[in-house]
Amino acid sequence: MTGVTRVSTVWILWVALLACMFLSTTTSAQEKQDTEHANISASDSHQIDSSDETHRSPEIQVKWDEGHTTSRTGSFIVAPLPISSPALGTGIIPVFGYIFPLSKNDTVSPPSVLGMAGLVTNNGSRAFGAYADLFTRKDTLRITATYARGNLNYDLYGIGLAAGNAGLKLPLQQTGQVFRGELLRRVGWDFFLGVRFWTGSSEIVLRPTSDTMPRPEPPPDVGLRTALRAFGLRVKRETAPNRFYPTTGTLLDFTSDFFSQDLGSKYSFQAYRFIFNKYRSLSKNQVLAYNLFVCGTGGKPPFYGNCIYGTNNELRGYTAGQYLDRYMFATQLEYRLTLPKRFGVVGFAGIGEVVPGGSQLFRINELLPGGGGGVRFQLSKTYRVNLRSDAARGKDTWTWSMGVGEAF
Repeated sequence: MTGVTRVSTVWILWVALLACMFLSTTTSAQEKQDTEHANISASDSHQIDSSDETHRSPEIQVKWDEGHTTSRTGSFIVAPLPISSPALGTGIIPVFGYIFPLSKNDTVSPPSVLGMAGLVTNNGSRAFGAYADLFTRKDTLRITATYARGNLNYDLYGIGLAAGNAGLKLPLQQTGQVFRGELLRRVGWDFFLGVRFWTGSSEIVLRPTSDTMPRPEPPPDVGLRTALRAFGLRVKRETAPNRFYPTTGTLLDFTSDFFSQDLGSKYSFQAYRFIFNKYRSLSKNQVLAYNLFVCGTGGKPPFYGNCIYGTNNELRGYTAGQYLDRYMFATQLEYRLTLPKRFGVVGFAGIGEVVPGGSQLFRINELLPGGGGGVRFQLSKTYRVNLRSDAARGKDTWTWSMGVGEAF
């Protein structure tokens, strides 16, 4: 469930579970009604400052593009998603979601969402997460809460591009829990500004294995139970008429999280994330979507507090955790085509890179390209929420993934 939402006390757990929940935040998921979504009349466009309701026209309505008023009813989403991940193994992610208007008298706010997801794989990974994304007061107030708990078995390749290319793996088990709460307020011109809070704990141990291959050096976090806590800020601007399947408009999202020992965190570091998405409708059934993601980390983070390539679909085709470092960027383009009988297809390609910063800048010969294609199936006709299945090729690896909602 989109965000980029990206650093946590148990970062790998957060990524693996909540990225599979269709409404992330971080990122996150994109929304749209079935018939190209609802939109507000031109005279009351998104340029209205929602914080000043006295300037709103009393005739504002949410309507279908065909011209009739939308149904203000809820829609259930149930999807037992198979997973085949180089990082976590093969298994299933059961997803349950409910999309609904928080107030049937509020025809301005987008639909709110409640969701739950689990994770069970053959390498012993187990996890559970719950998510709430609430829109209220005529889309002037947005409240988000997320909780995840479980244990994940995965491999750490080390820090930096060279470590990822070397392919040496350190088998780890990470157990923990994390909570994130966020409150955003509309400040005008479609911008939302607000605060966020992270808290959680995790323990990382070496996972027993019969593999005798060389391994990278264990990070200092191994064998320790750590707590991380942070306050942060978020600035967000959305102009797409709908978030589940946007056909036009843009998304601009910036987050900054400040983990501090003064708050009870073991580590003091800062995490910055920036996302820019652009959507263009080529025809009734064709959409071109662009995504840019930039990540930066300051201070002294644990290894899972760095920028992690391959998570949150940045980029598809890479094993999450193979490439991680203090700085990262990824950019991609995706073509989306809607077909009859609820089906659709997509094609995508992109490039990105991770670097430690300092004197080492992004270099063309160290770019990490990725690309592939996928199939879509419409789970909800009311809100046009798609089941996503993508196959992608990275620099040296293939990945196959499934999820609910678009990749970005």
